[in-house]
Amino acid sequence: MTDETVAQNAHEDGSRACLVTGASGYIGGRLVPELLDAGYRVRCLVRTPHKLRDHPWAGRVEIVQGDVTDAASVARAMTGMDVAYYLVHALGTGRDFERTDRQAARVFGEQARRAGVRRLVYLGGLTPAEVPERELSPHLRSRAEVGHILLASGVPTAVLRAAVIIGSGSASFEMLRYLTERLPVMVTPRWVHTRIQPIAVRDVLRLLVGCAKLPPDVSRAFDVGGPEVLTYLDMMQRYASAAGLPRRVILRVPVLTPGLSSHWVGLVTPVPAAIARPLTESLRHEVVCHENDIERYVPSPPGHPLGLDRALALALQRVREAQVVTRWSSAAVPGAPSDPLPTDPDWAGGSLYTDVREREADVPPEALWRVVEGIGGENGWYSFPLAWAVRGWLDRLVGGVGLRRGRRDARRLRVGDSLDFWRVEEIERGRLLRLRAEMRLPGLAWLEMRVDDDGGDVRYRQRALFHPRGLLGHLYWWSVSPFHAVVFGGMARNIVRAAARAQDDEGRHDRDPAATGHGASG
Repeated sequence: MTDETVAQNAHEDGSRACLVTGASGYIGGRLVPELLDAGYRVRCLVRTPHKLRDHPWAGRVEIVQGDVTDAASVARAMTGMDVAYYLVHALGTGRDFERTDRQAARVFGEQARRAGVRRLVYLGGLTPAEVPERELSPHLRSRAEVGHILLASGVPTAVLRAAVIIGSGSASFEMLRYLTERLPVMVTPRWVHTRIQPIAVRDVLRLLVGCAKLPPDVSRAFDVGGPEVLTYLDMMQRYASAAGLPRRVILRVPVLTPGLSSHWVGLVTPVPAAIARPLTESLRHEVVCHENDIERYVPSPPGHPLGLDRALALALQRVREAQVVTRWSSAAVPGAPSDPLPTDPDWAGGSLYTDVREREADVPPEALWRVVEGIGGENGWYSFPLAWAVRGWLDRLVGGVGLRRGRRDARRLRVGDSLDFWRVEEIERGRLLRLRAEMRLPGLAWLEMRVDDDGGDVRYRQRALFHPRGLLGHLYWWSVSPFHAVVFGGMARNIVRAAARAQDDEGRHDRDPAATGHGASG
């Protein structure tokens, strides 16, 4: 939809309209479908519209291209809106991020007032009441300043102040995940003993949606958090338990300053240093809710707010069950707020190791697919049989299923079929076969085989995927990766060759019916 038609379409169906900034980000990308499900019309203001292309809701929203620092584009986006969500910040953009945040908040508030917007909603950071704002970390100081600017805009504003958000893809959660998974013994700075009140991403989204209906006389900040107050160290140990990891050994080193800590986090995790530094600096301060007034306006349903263990379980479940289809295949889309999204940063979702192979196939796609669907069991795995046999024996030695299960049918597979030490997780007949490993592993593994036909250009694409659990999982991948060229490379090459041989055999049989026994009695 073009910018010129935005104003004309405002209020056509009489429903409340919401503007969402930051829709290509972590919270914004999850808030949009929640608003749509709640019956709101949604417009998104984004700098790069194509980033929203792969979202399942992209066709249900209006999109305005622009920047929150540009008054003209913000004014255009505000036209006809009832509620405007401010979910952007300049964290990680450089040393001037405070100035950029200040300018953007002023533009947003001014244009909202001029457009007659009835409500602003902003998700900021939880700050300690006993610490003067000038002494806060630059990150927290900037988030607090943005809240003040929006509250002073003349438009009724709800500022939700949250600490660590628990959900796959959240920068704070990803830092927690990587630190805990990669280091069974950790040398940590003083801030691991800082008290924190984390909140599940589902509760954050529930409160953001609920704020759209706040009475017009409510314009204030609200502290929001989960039901537990604990230290960062407690969170690490609880994460280890939820992920099935041994209890972590923590060695505290008081000399690790926030600056040194950010470099340490950068070495251990893939979270960019420009993001890790302000996050670690913020952990100097205790961030605990001092009030729960939001409950009067947006009451919690039964079971909410979620406790840490439940929030961790949901985040980890989404990685295990949904990450394959949202990261590695376009066959499905995420269906819950905890799911990874296509626009999540590359470092979100935990470590993911891949081995990718691709071969051109000079055969019809159906001939190649027959070989793919016939893999395993008596037909074998088309590469280094001894290596597959040894892997099966080793699996049985540690109590796994090994290669003894074979396959149900020699030619056809269906979802749920066992296939040696794999299980068929997804099959799109003629196009895609995805297997999930059921061997004993320090992590989760998949093998994906795809037949692509682009106007007669047939290609075989193969991906082995491994999501490690703990340090042992990383060591396992690196110990077996030297053999991948032989095992997986040979597999891709031999599958294509087998399809070509089968096609040649079929051609000879067509040319010589006697070769198949047909016509001998004619």
